[in-house]
Amino acid sequence: MTAQQQPGATAHSTRQSDTKRRTIGSYDSYSDAERAVDYLSDNRFPVRRVAIIGSDVRMVEQVVGRLNYGGAALRGAGSGAVTGVLIGWLFGLFNWYSPILASLTLALYGLVFGAVIGALFGLIVHALQRGRRDFASIRVMQPARYELVVDEEVADEAMNLLAKMPGGA
Repeated sequence: MTAQQQPGATAHSTRQSDTKRRTIGSYDSYSDAERAVDYLSDNRFPVRRVAIIGSDVRMVEQVVGRLNYGGAALRGAGSGAVTGVLIGWLFGLFNWYSPILASLTLALYGLVFGAVIGALFGLIVHALQRGRRDFASIRVMQPARYELVVDEEVADEAMNLLAKMPGGA
């Protein structure tokens, strides 16, 4: 079944697979690629025909510190408190007589209850790991380079514009 045969579908949903694209620049940082697209946009180039593609992606895990029982309980309490506040607030909205007071009261109870349950859950999970992962970290996906690609029909125009960009493309 094609896009035209599906109810509510439009023909432009398959645009990217039908259009050939050409790489017009390669950048070491995302901010440089973003600056090039911004320059194209400032010069009235049709930027919806542009894509920034990250290549050679690697996963980087930055260790931010040691995780002990206190830290595990604190992290669990923080995430539990946020969840508890939101759930308590939502339940409070359904009280028709005094929704503001009920929302605030239930949100406060949810914060306390969520923090306690979250702290206990954090302690239990940390204890079950038995020291295998006693550090905290942040994981990010990081491309080695960023390629600027445009539709083939407008690639020459984009390259000419980028050649005039102050500070180089």
